[in-house]
Amino acid sequence: MQHEALFKPLTMGALTAKNRIFMAPLTRGRAADPMFVPNAMMGTYYRQRSGAGMILTEATGISTEGLGWPSAPGIWSDEQTEAWKPIVEGVHEKGGLIAMQLWHMGRIVHPYYLDDEPPVSASATKAPGEAHTPVGKQEFVTARAMTKDDIERTIDDYRQAAENAKKAGFDAVQLHAANGYLVDQFLRDGTNHRDDDYGGSPENRTRFMREALEAIVDVWGADRTGIRLSPNGDSQGTDDSNPPATFGAAAKVIEEMGLAFLELRQPGPDGTFGRTDVPQQDALIRSLYSGALILNSDYTPQEADEDVSSGRCDAVSFGRPYISNPDLDKRIAAGAELNPNKDAPKSWYFPVAEGYIDYPTLDEERAAA
Repeated sequence: MQHEALFKPLTMGALTAKNRIFMAPLTRGRAADPMFVPNAMMGTYYRQRSGAGMILTEATGISTEGLGWPSAPGIWSDEQTEAWKPIVEGVHEKGGLIAMQLWHMGRIVHPYYLDDEPPVSASATKAPGEAHTPVGKQEFVTARAMTKDDIERTIDDYRQAAENAKKAGFDAVQLHAANGYLVDQFLRDGTNHRDDDYGGSPENRTRFMREALEAIVDVWGADRTGIRLSPNGDSQGTDDSNPPATFGAAAKVIEEMGLAFLELRQPGPDGTFGRTDVPQQDALIRSLYSGALILNSDYTPQEADEDVSSGRCDAVSFGRPYISNPDLDKRIAAGAELNPNKDAPKSWYFPVAEGYIDYPTLDEERAAA
């Protein structure tokens, strides 16, 4: 077997992963008809990839206010909750572990999705670039700073989404606190200009994250709750003047709460997402957080094996390799060549089966040969 360190089981709170090759959250935009409701095609997709040590689902909206990506799934309604159930059951039937990622996009939601009302964020800021909508790309708008009532309502939305994810049968949940979305907008001083209890010091800026986690943990327990952070550089216009202070404060909260796992998006020197000319923060966070640490972004199997073997992390979550390699764990174990992504990036988000569930497994390739 190749890369044996990646095939050792990993205990994370109440969870036991059969290997350390995790599937990273990947927005794929297949919940097309009706919009925001999961479907059978998504069930096939996740079932195909159930060999992962743990699947982290695509980012899933906690409310209509928080979801602004065409054909992304939600988890706020009974219809969505029921539609997730067979997807989860399919992964479990194949012996897989699956956690739902809970998502609020904050200022990245375009008014198209909000009856022409502005999105909400930590402060009245505007994201650079354009939003994806069913009628094409449209320029982002300035968000409305959240009031205390808005914050309380949104925390309630996280709680309800967590309850729905539990009803759907998931094994765990992960709070999406990365990539320039709402929680990240509160964490970083580039987008959080507040002068109340939710702004100012790094400790204050972690308050929204803490309250969201408290609501989720109240439903799931800390031993089945995780979080994702992206502590390096600008992400969709969300940046910070002192990442070690900000993300060190966040790591202390996560440690204090005893979360089961923490995933970090850590672009390497040749990474394709975000800036890569900033110091990596994983060593600092590793020194502050004692739970299972998962690193992500632009890993090769060899690099993943080295970082798990050295103790830099406990697991690696693979993103794009899992798009075109549904049996990625088997390919890594066999030292086999990985499939490239066909027609990427077009196939990443287009709501059809092609480029989604039609990639062959290693066994199918060998049978055809």
